[in-house]
Amino acid sequence: MKRSLKCTIPLIVILLLLIPNILPISAYTEQEIKTSEFEEKKELYLMRSEHYLHINATEDVDEFNLRFVFPPDYQYQVPIYLEIHTDTTAEISNYKIQDDKNEPNKVINFTINSVEKYENIMIHFSCWVFVQNHEFDDLPKKVKFPKKSNLPQDTKTWLKSSSVVQKNRLLIKLRARQLKGLSDNLIRFAGRVAKFIKNHRFGLFLIQLSLRIFFSQDAFTTLLINGENVGRAHLACAFFRGFNVPARVLLVHNDQGFWTQMHFMVEYYCPGYGWVLIDPTFGKTPYSTKKQIINRICFPEDEEDTKRDYVYSTMRGEERWIWIDNEYIKPVYIDCNEGSKSQMFYEGNIEIDEFTADYAFLQAHLVYYQYEKYLGKDLSVHNQEYFQNALEYQTSALQEFLQSDIQAYIENMYLAYQEYLKIDE
Repeated sequence: MKRSLKCTIPLIVILLLLIPNILPISAYTEQEIKTSEFEEKKELYLMRSEHYLHINATEDVDEFNLRFVFPPDYQYQVPIYLEIHTDTTAEISNYKIQDDKNEPNKVINFTINSVEKYENIMIHFSCWVFVQNHEFDDLPKKVKFPKKSNLPQDTKTWLKSSSVVQKNRLLIKLRARQLKGLSDNLIRFAGRVAKFIKNHRFGLFLIQLSLRIFFSQDAFTTLLINGENVGRAHLACAFFRGFNVPARVLLVHNDQGFWTQMHFMVEYYCPGYGWVLIDPTFGKTPYSTKKQIINRICFPEDEEDTKRDYVYSTMRGEERWIWIDNEYIKPVYIDCNEGSKSQMFYEGNIEIDEFTADYAFLQAHLVYYQYEKYLGKDLSVHNQEYFQNALEYQTSALQEFLQSDIQAYIENMYLAYQEYLKIDE
């Protein structure tokens, strides 16, 4: 009954937003806020990932495009706004959020004007993201390992063995069998995997860290001598896939208090439930959604990441997620305490009743869909005015959220949505 209610409420809210003249939404929401104190509470978080991308031209270059990972609209998170900071030195003629080849992944596509030979330029931008916390409290205590034939077709992509997730290596299979034991409980196995990877040969990791020598971050090497968070994620995936459990690497931002906060986690597929977060570096599953922004769901072709120097003073680990369509433009890696870096910040949070939280979250989805649709488009003068009005309401909504005024946030997002609806294509 609880699950059906959760499904019904979002559908009602979507209808109310799509047909705005039926009911004054802001007044309706205010009434609900006043009468819903007895309901369950939910936490909403406003997070911001901040990036400094330095690039250099080895020859004179005309206009080119640079693409970078962007947080997808996915499960418990929705992007709200992309902010270009004023200290950006690159001459950006246009930028837009686009679909990646694998859904639901997104990229930011920056179009940059001509650059002279040996010129260094920088793009400084932030991605604002709305996150609804989920602790996976409704995850069953016991779930049997799935049969491959019973898995949803769209999850089977993450059953493959790859050059860095070697699920068929004998030592990996033996260790996975040992962790599973005689139990057929997937949830218990997930907990054992998380704890094992956190503690496994941690002393060898400390030695590599002190010597500044890291080797390939594939699952097998990580099993032998430990590794960084990406190697640990590959090892976790190998353990799961060996028992026909789809598992995939997530590229995330989390608040590590470090100069770069790109981090790798894992999701495994739980039959009858869905994808469940696990952080093998911290040895915990399920893992709260409020602790990170998901930047990319890695498909098998994304797994060829053998970064070695994330923990040092340069940013080479992020090169994997920068795509440039000109061979004469290269990423630049300088001291990250002063230059290239990537960080995540908690900007604000509100704990409110479940209905209002779901309502605000779905509002964000609908407004973001319109924002992404029109960002970077060649709009007519009056359509551009509507777009700018909507953008102002969006940014005002963010400020209201930072002041913990959920009612004002909802009203501004509603007004933003109405402005977007005025745009005629």
